[in-house]
Amino acid sequence: MLRVVIDTNVFISSFFGGDPRKIIELWKNGKIALCLSQEIVEEYIEVLSRLGIEEKEIKELTRLFSEGYHSIFTAKTPTLSVVIDDPDDNKFIECAVSLDCKVIISGDRHLQSVKKYIDVVILSPREFIDRFVHFF
Repeated sequence: MLRVVIDTNVFISSFFGGDPRKIIELWKNGKIALCLSQEIVEEYIEVLSRLGIEEKEIKELTRLFSEGYHSIFTAKTPTLSVVIDDPDDNKFIECAVSLDCKVIISGDRHLQSVKKYIDVVILSPREFIDRFVHFF
C-alpha cells in the first residue's frame, strides 16, 4: 500500500470535493495509507474546528485515526529545516522521512516549492492523481 502524507490544506479541501476528496476516498477505501504525526493530527483538528466543521464529523475522523484506520503513526520525527519560508510545514517532511513515505500531497506553495526532499516527492492533488491513479 502506498504511504502518503497529506498536507492540511488538502485534507480540509476534501470536505468540499474535487481532487482532494478523491484522495481521501482512496484512503478511506484502503488504497493508500495515511502517514501521521501528533502535530499533523492536531493541526487537522484545529483547522477543522476553526472552519466550523461539525463536531460529529471531527469525532468520526479522530475515531478513524485512533483506530489506525489505514494509517501509520510516528511517535518521533527528526527535526528538519527544509521549508525555510514556512517552518511549520517541516512537520510534513519530517513525518514522511520518519515513516519511509515517498509522497507528500500538498497545495501549499511553500511545500510545493521544495518539490523533492531526498526520495520524498511533493505533489499537488492533481499531480498525485495523474501520476498514481492507474495503480488503484
